[in-house]
Amino acid sequence: MSAIGDYMIVLWGFLLITLMGIGGFFMFRKFLKKLPKEDGRSKMDWEEFYMEKTRHMWRKPEKELLEDLVSPVPELFRDLARHKIASKIGEIALKKKRKIITQDVLIEGYILATPKRDHKFLRKKLDQKNIDVTPYESFFEY
Repeated sequence: MSAIGDYMIVLWGFLLITLMGIGGFFMFRKFLKKLPKEDGRSKMDWEEFYMEKTRHMWRKPEKELLEDLVSPVPELFRDLARHKIASKIGEIALKKKRKIITQDVLIEGYILATPKRDHKFLRKKLDQKNIDVTPYESFFEY
């Protein structure tokens, strides 16, 4: 009977250490994003900057397309993903001196803001929407 209790204590301890390690990892990542870079602004500061500068540039069809593209992201992380991707789209729109965010800028920003492992899902989603990915192939290479 005591052997089972000992194993349960060891398993419980292992579970606690594992969960604390996972939580610590995500907290550390957030901490790193908040550290100022050479220009004095953090990655999160730049994301907020681009969101605020381009908020008025979004039209309804582009907002709906962005929502549709981020729909495969688990709901727990969807807001963060949407914010990160929308800020990258805004950055590209400002660099290209666009007055509004178009579908081309949206798709380019989405490709550049997402990791390569997610590009397969993006291609599938764009194919479902009958959007040709050929003009964006160069962005998939980054």
